[in-house]
Amino acid sequence: MTVTLFELCGADPDLRFSPFCWRSRLALAHKGLEVESMPWRFTEIERLEFADYDKVPVLVDGDKVVTDSWNIAVYLEATYPDRPALFAGGPAAQRFMNAWADTVLNPALGRMILCDIPALLTPKGRDYFLTSREKRFGMSVEAFTAGREARLPALRELFAPVRAVLRHQPFLGGSGPDYGDYAVMGSLMWARCVSPLALLDPADEVYAWRERMLDLHGGLARKAPCVESQRL
Repeated sequence: MTVTLFELCGADPDLRFSPFCWRSRLALAHKGLEVESMPWRFTEIERLEFADYDKVPVLVDGDKVVTDSWNIAVYLEATYPDRPALFAGGPAAQRFMNAWADTVLNPALGRMILCDIPALLTPKGRDYFLTSREKRFGMSVEAFTAGREARLPALRELFAPVRAVLRHQPFLGGSGPDYGDYAVMGSLMWARCVSPLALLDPADEVYAWRERMLDLHGGLARKAPCVESQRL
């Protein structure tokens, strides 16, 4: 069965860099579903009118349209219960990791990588991105991310709860990944796809976990287009 997923892209339609779209892409791979990926750009809101939504990811499965990465995961779990579980034992633990990625990790990553994104966009998309972020943050993206290298130790320390779990098991979900893994990995794929910064220490358990995540599902994440310095 093939489903359609609308995903954020840059000027290069193959460069998919939304953390939320990566959550959904990895969740679909976990379920073993074939995906027709539809590239979508910031300024193409009219293409999502059918979903009554202005953001991605948007999932289309037959006559069913689902928006928001969390809702997509819940839908996949309910609709395809015979396939590998995303929420083993229920969604409570995964909901926490999803919320942690939304409220703690993504804002911290944004202060590190937002200045790298405009160069990857179309001129129209670049104008939208710079204007909307300046309005949101009250400053330019360059000012917002200034001094980012000095913040690397603090960023790495944010992974303390993830690191504590990974010292005892290979994935946040246990012996294999669950949606909590995909929520955090989606954020790291955002950074990997757009920024040359080496955010993780190779000696860190989190780095080793990310390597395992990159190799899942036939290397889906590792094979994804990304900035040159992140291709290994």
